[in-house]
Amino acid sequence: MNRLHINHLFIFLVFALALSSCSAIEIFEENNEIPIKRPYKSFVIINQEVGMRGFSSELIDEQVQIHLQEALEAQGLVYDKTEPELVIRYTSNEDPRKRETYQNNNPYPYWGYRVWDPWMYNPYFNNQNNPKTSTYELVQVIVDFIDPKEDKLLMTLTGVTEVSNQKTKSKKVLKTTDKIIDYFLYEVKDTQ
Repeated sequence: MNRLHINHLFIFLVFALALSSCSAIEIFEENNEIPIKRPYKSFVIINQEVGMRGFSSELIDEQVQIHLQEALEAQGLVYDKTEPELVIRYTSNEDPRKRETYQNNNPYPYWGYRVWDPWMYNPYFNNQNNPKTSTYELVQVIVDFIDPKEDKLLMTLTGVTEVSNQKTKSKKVLKTTDKIIDYFLYEVKDTQ
């Protein structure tokens, strides 16, 4: 192998490792009362207008409002409080959970010393797998896209991700919000 090929392989492995360490974000589409009929030019975020919080954290709630508005304005939509063509409402479901993982405390590798006495260091025989409980939070970001003229839901998109560290929670919520916006904008472009 030449040096360039080895460098490309190394970069690929590092990239694959980085991707595998990120938790997945899944998007679910629900509650379509009417189909998307046209591209939208203006929008309003109802949470912002009526002072309704969608998240338990005031900081994350404010970040989501700003992020939604900036992302839609970057796509050419205009924020209009009086006569919007699209009404957006968001909320969340933040569900604390626990999971058990098993950790092997065998101080010896599975090779080497086992040649002389395979039962002495067998992790299944000695029951050396100790359960460890870890906590995480299952976060659902739920965004309703509403047609105000017909007062019906165009769609509800729910983004689901796991948060194991409160320091990264806002970052994961914003990534989930991005995926929801991308999904909705793709559906709007698909109808044109």
